[in-house]
Amino acid sequence: MSILPKSESIHIREVWEENLEHEFELIRDIVDHYPYVAMDTEFPGIVLRPVGNFKSSLDYNYQTLKANVDLLKLIQLGLTFSDDKGNLPTCGTDKYCVWQFNFCEFDPNEDVYANDSIELLSQSGIDFKKNKEKGVSALHFGGLLMSSGIVLNDSVHWVTFHSGYDFGYLLKLLTGKNLPDMQTEFFTLIKTYFPTLYDIKHLMKFCNSLHGGLNKLAELLEVERIGICHQAGSDSLLTCCTFMKLKENFFSGSLDKYAGVLYGLGVENGQSTS
Repeated sequence: MSILPKSESIHIREVWEENLEHEFELIRDIVDHYPYVAMDTEFPGIVLRPVGNFKSSLDYNYQTLKANVDLLKLIQLGLTFSDDKGNLPTCGTDKYCVWQFNFCEFDPNEDVYANDSIELLSQSGIDFKKNKEKGVSALHFGGLLMSSGIVLNDSVHWVTFHSGYDFGYLLKLLTGKNLPDMQTEFFTLIKTYFPTLYDIKHLMKFCNSLHGGLNKLAELLEVERIGICHQAGSDSLLTCCTFMKLKENFFSGSLDKYAGVLYGLGVENGQSTS
């Protein structure tokens, strides 16, 4: 397929607890042939801002991320797999497959959240009641992800947009623990589980004319959204197609030197900074 699929050719596969194992079987079968993994998450917003003295704005950003990820619960995760040309898998069907995992832990009646975030997700069609009743268990998902071949694999290229929080929530799922106190330890974990990652927001710094969020960038690059904005499956597909278009238009050759940087995070002592 071209890097700009048509909406009727895409199937966003909804994943619940009942079909989680089956969908991971499909993913394990395709990851070697489609090693670019575009990822997006939906979570309950940002509810805490730390106070105190911080070494830098990057340190403040990390402490804010940690405080919120430790407290809050993931709602949805989208994954789009592609090869280096932007071709998507069909998994033996007549449509290209994108995955949307719906998690069961978040309960708006019990849990803390940012009002505007949850309102936006409700308006975008996320059914919190159904998620709670039928959604994926974070523990079950974390175990399957660990053995899936997607993480701990330096042949897999993770593709994201302004994704510190996305990776924070994934690390929490994989480790079953709160995020490390120190940002250096966070980046050590990132490097272990996601050895090759690209944050499009970082790549944009090397493309003079580009600015804004994911929707704005997609518009500038003439990439059409398929599916519903603020749902993780559609957002991961838009991330995938936008990355491929950006790579084609602005970068010739390897992107290795831009890998491993998460926009807005970093440490000053020679490790990845943004």
